Amino acid sequence: MKQDNIRWYVFCSGSILLLPPTTAEGKYRIPTATEPPTETKPWTRFQELPQAADGTPQRAYSVNVPTQTEGQFIGLRESYPKLCREDFLMAGKAAELLYWDAGTQYCGVCGAPMKRTTVISKQCTHCGKEVWPQVAPAIIVRIHRIGSDGEDQILLVHARNFRRSEMYGLVAGFVETGETLEECVKREVYEETHLHIQNIRYFASQPWPFPCGIMIGFTADYAGGEVQVQEEELSRAAWFTRDHLPEIPDKLSIARRLIDDWLTASHPS
Repeated sequence: MKQDNIRWYVFCSGSILLLPPTTAEGKYRIPTATEPPTETKPWTRFQELPQAADGTPQRAYSVNVPTQTEGQFIGLRESYPKLCREDFLMAGKAAELLYWDAGTQYCGVCGAPMKRTTVISKQCTHCGKEVWPQVAPAIIVRIHRIGSDGEDQILLVHARNFRRSEMYGLVAGFVETGETLEECVKREVYEETHLHIQNIRYFASQPWPFPCGIMIGFTADYAGGEVQVQEEELSRAAWFTRDHLPEIPDKLSIARRLIDDWLTASHPS
């Protein structure tokens, strides 16, 4: 009996294997075949993924050496504009499952081997401890004020871990144990900029598989204080008007969605 085709999400050192476009849309493709598109080993661990919209089975695995007959390995972040939205979101899920599986081979309580019980759960073979993929929540916030000249302004910051030296983004940080999302927003803003905020409002959320996060976006209004950057986290922070923006994040990120939303509101059609 002929085996059905499978969509293969193959990773190597944080990059995903993609095939070049074949249509005018110009989107790259996930390899689809009855067998894996790269060499695998007897110990290769395959991750089951939800079926594609057309019913095609999907699996993920990782390799140590980027060997394949066609296509190329592209960084997961860099693949965002190259893939359709559905494929990119599934690639993120695949990357998170591979990360989780690699870090939970043995029980954190007794050290015994873990066994898979479902697609997203494991149980210790000795003490019975159960584990599931963990998601690390982080907040990101767009802070708005009206400047002394009456113009709309937003606070943008340059974090020390940004890859591009001239890029500015939004205040962000991880949620701490025992903390509400709103409390985290206030704390991160004060810790990083020494500013007080008010009128915190939920905006949207976004899976952030680098390696296993979810970004929860908020907006807030300036309530007082002068900018004093937390030097361990930030190198610069300043207020910007819509006509004098610095380099801002790519459209992959919820930071860009928050900024674009402000720009759209500032330019009503």
